[in-house]
Amino acid sequence: MKADYKNWVPKKLLAACGAAVVIFAAAAAFAGYSASGSTGAALCAFFAALSLISAAFTVWLAYLRRQFSYEGSRKLSKTIVERTAKFITLQPGGRGLDVGCGSGALTIAAAKRNPQGHMVGVDIWGGVYKDSFSKSLCERNAAAEGVGNVSFSCANALDLPFDDESFDAVTSNYVYHNIAGNRQKMLLETLRVLKKGSCFAIHDLMSKSRYGNMQGFISKLREMGYEKAELINTADGLFIGSTEAKMLFLADSRLLTGKK
Repeated sequence: MKADYKNWVPKKLLAACGAAVVIFAAAAAFAGYSASGSTGAALCAFFAALSLISAAFTVWLAYLRRQFSYEGSRKLSKTIVERTAKFITLQPGGRGLDVGCGSGALTIAAAKRNPQGHMVGVDIWGGVYKDSFSKSLCERNAAAEGVGNVSFSCANALDLPFDDESFDAVTSNYVYHNIAGNRQKMLLETLRVLKKGSCFAIHDLMSKSRYGNMQGFISKLREMGYEKAELINTADGLFIGSTEAKMLFLADSRLLTGKK
């Protein structure tokens, strides 16, 4: 049995975009054929433009899917997950939490690096990914990888069902930008369950428009007593090259890491 970590660009989304190209192209042809004069020309141009935009978006999504695929030559998802996992260290008997675990990739990668501890992956497995990711998929992937020091459960990142200082490490990868709301508040909810003296590594698209003033947030963490907190640019060659990051619209990829 082989692990299947899926792809964050679902096939259904790609198919829907492809269908939109055909529908808009057909609408353009119909408008040009059935309507006359300036109205027909305007409608034809309008639907043709929508078809071209949809086609461009479809091509971009296909490129994203290929780059992030675990099956292709690039395997960008694997690179990002494994390099994020390197920031997670558990002491013997320690427990780590992966928030928004999806297919279990980061949870399993961190567990592999910390056989002396136990990783817990949580997710709601819903929304656009409900047909791709699931708890059972995570468990199958862990079994396929031969990793036994993991467990998975349903939990919402906005309100984690764990007591304060329950874990010896917390991590997450490309999760919070998908959730509407105050993302600095989301980060604090994740860090709430982190024990004193423990590490964290949270990777996401942390642009100012999404996260606000992150340097101010880091200062706040230090004022709260965190021993270390830093924001690392992972799109400058650490996880992904700057040129590729721009092509994939990942130039704002940052890793918030440190120690409580």
